[in-house]
Amino acid sequence: MQKILVIGGSKGIGLEAVKIALEQGFAARVMARKPEAVGLEHADLELVAGDATDAMAVSDALAGCEAVISAIGIPKSLPALARPTTVFSDATAVLIPAMKAAGITRLLAVTGFGAGESNAAMSTLERLGHKALLGRAYADKAVQEEMIKGSGLDWTIARPGILTNNARTGQYRVLSDPAEWRNGLISRADVGDFLIRALKEGSHIHDAPVLVR
Repeated sequence: MQKILVIGGSKGIGLEAVKIALEQGFAARVMARKPEAVGLEHADLELVAGDATDAMAVSDALAGCEAVISAIGIPKSLPALARPTTVFSDATAVLIPAMKAAGITRLLAVTGFGAGESNAAMSTLERLGHKALLGRAYADKAVQEEMIKGSGLDWTIARPGILTNNARTGQYRVLSDPAEWRNGLISRADVGDFLIRALKEGSHIHDAPVLVR
């Protein structure tokens, strides 16, 4: 049974990925500041409290795992979004060497449409609104993406469009070709589905697709 570490798995996309992983026969270890928020009980689920920027905590959480999903986030409140942040790059700076030290090569990370070079696929209006609301967080996600791409790991970066809480459908578009990149809706559950599917199939390595319905 393959065990995965899900960093930021207590809610949102991370939690959805955990649910699907358990359904499909994986063992999952969730690392989060408040892992009790997961609200699940399963024989193959382990919960650990920890900060994703704490090198010792991350190293301990990686023990016995074969792959990592990084789905860390920040509060969606306006004050939190308005503040500069380096949490994504700080956590990645800790995670990459810890994975190498542990001999783990498979990393799947969630950023979003508008991060990195996908920002160029936005319309002028989209870009202005995105920058005003999410610009500070996405500036750091762009740094995170470059760190991952230069890591030498077997990485996949998922860039979902506008997230919803709708049910998992398994019906969504994985846009790897920059010419097809566009914004759109996608449920958190479907992003979780993509992550576990890519992990299980060994697909989309060194790929950073945009995900939309």
